[in-house]
Amino acid sequence: MKAAPDARTRPTRPDASMVLLDEVMRRPLDPGYAEEAARRRDGSSTRGPRRTVVLTLVAVLLGAGTAAATVALQPKDSVLQARSVLQEEILERAAEADAAAQEILELDARIDTLQNEGLADTYPALLERTLRDGASAGTVAVTGPGLVVTMRDAVPLLGEKENESKRVLDYDLQVVVNALWASGAQAIAVNGHRLTATSAIRSAGEAILVDLVGLSSPYTVEAIGDPSTLPAYFARSVGQQHLTVLASRYAITSDVRREKLLQLPAGRVAETLLALPPKTLGSSTSPSRPDGVPTP
Repeated sequence: MKAAPDARTRPTRPDASMVLLDEVMRRPLDPGYAEEAARRRDGSSTRGPRRTVVLTLVAVLLGAGTAAATVALQPKDSVLQARSVLQEEILERAAEADAAAQEILELDARIDTLQNEGLADTYPALLERTLRDGASAGTVAVTGPGLVVTMRDAVPLLGEKENESKRVLDYDLQVVVNALWASGAQAIAVNGHRLTATSAIRSAGEAILVDLVGLSSPYTVEAIGDPSTLPAYFARSVGQQHLTVLASRYAITSDVRREKLLQLPAGRVAETLLALPPKTLGSSTSPSRPDGVPTP
């Protein structure tokens, strides 16, 4: 006879060995995570004050670091004083260089005067040739009729950013100068700087250099030449066409006018790199022409 089952005893489940898997399926979250989620739903999260304190400390540290960096980047009084001294020294040296350049020009003019006086008495024909060659080379001051070409950078409109394409470039000056030479110009100066046989028109950054001298707008090109042919030839040249294109596309204005009298200064004399006596060139004596002028 079997004993009656105890009414207080729960019958054993056939899948009792699967309790762990069943618990994982029914309660996937760790109890600690579940409690934290419940506290957040109730608005009683324990991390709120702690997070606020941490964020406050981080903000304070970042602010202090920014302030320290700002103070460190500010120039000190000693740095400002040294910069001021350097600026004054640069200005003084620039003034000295300008004074020396002016003195050189005066001495060159004095030398030319003495040379011309000496040649006028002994070799007048040689003096005439020297002046003629000096005018062509740009080492002698000249006067005469000619053309004046003025080029100006485009003026930006209100609110318009500065555009490099609307500025006169070194290439533009080169085109105009070469066109004037081709049209018969005998002497040319740009903003008062005489062009010689070794002159160069270049750019350095945003500046235009003529023989390493910086120029700025407006650019005035003076050319001495035959008044009966120079204006007509230049009007049909590539230079005039280039000026028209600059005006229509880039708003770079220019004007060409005739002048009855232009005065162009002498240019910088090129340095002598090599000079030898005539006898070292293969002849013991220098040949002379019938007029008594020695052949160069």
